[in-house]
Amino acid sequence: MTETKFTPRVFSGIQPSGNLHLGNYLGALKRFVDMQGPEMETVYCMVDLHAITVWQDPKELAHSTRELCAGFIAAGIDPEQSILFNQSQVPEHAQLAWIFNCVARMGWMQRMTQWKDKAGKNQQNASLGLFAYPSLMAADILIYHATHVPVGEDQKQHLELTRDIAIKFNNDFGVNFFPVTEPVIEGAATRVMSLRDGTKKMSKSDPSDMSRINMTDDADAIAQKIRKAKTDPDALPSEIDGLEGRPDARNLINIYAALADQSVEQVLADVGGKQFGEFKPMLAELAVAKLSPISSEMARLMNDQAEIDRILARGAERARAIAEPILRQTYDIVGMVSSARG
Repeated sequence: MTETKFTPRVFSGIQPSGNLHLGNYLGALKRFVDMQGPEMETVYCMVDLHAITVWQDPKELAHSTRELCAGFIAAGIDPEQSILFNQSQVPEHAQLAWIFNCVARMGWMQRMTQWKDKAGKNQQNASLGLFAYPSLMAADILIYHATHVPVGEDQKQHLELTRDIAIKFNNDFGVNFFPVTEPVIEGAATRVMSLRDGTKKMSKSDPSDMSRINMTDDADAIAQKIRKAKTDPDALPSEIDGLEGRPDARNLINIYAALADQSVEQVLADVGGKQFGEFKPMLAELAVAKLSPISSEMARLMNDQAEIDRILARGAERARAIAEPILRQTYDIVGMVSSARG
């Protein structure tokens, strides 16, 4: 088996399901921005094909896709430096996913925790797309030969499946064609929790808008939500062990650390001994300084949707320039014949 040298390349995507919030920013967008640079190519995607594994209102899906693109750019993704596009404009994703549907095993899919959680006891009425979602996710990554993927804890299992598919494909066909992609899991707030319950993940589906900071919130709304965030009566500790059993305190400290680009230990060394009445205004000031410019820029971008569409179309062209040759080589390996190739 010949050794293949893979170009260092990052791929990641976010579903355009609306209501982009602080958890999306700290867990994904901010990290995407930090990974831009000369060391690695960065490919970022609005995964609208994944979004329709459950029913979506077509007008809302189109709006959410453009709003997510605005969020990427407002957060600091440079569409000239990174490749930024929506998944459905690059058909190679779905074409490679079919190959991977034939490589992956039913048992692998049935073990996926998110399938069990989302389909629940109603599996017979869930869409086939929801079941096969991890195979498409593997194609999203491997159609670019991505070597690194920034993921949250809840996506680790899917990336492990991506690695399994790459290994099985390579073994089945005696090649070293697809990289065994490495997860990148780092940062103080890769999992941001609800402002109303520190034991639950921040979510757009929570009925209380006070549970999350939306990326479209203005400065007053951001400050108010932090002031009203759930806490406990004790002073903040000076060391990380003191956060044990204090999920709400841990969440606010994690958020502060991520926004300030500091470690949790550094933050606690500065704020240890303070009551929440003193710490919350500090967090509110920091959050407003970091987040309100993003919400303002998103609003500006959404006023020029033709420009957003142009950016996405250009990104899709650049993405296909990488994806199309990789799909063609995959077809060659599998033995598919096409007279249309040059």
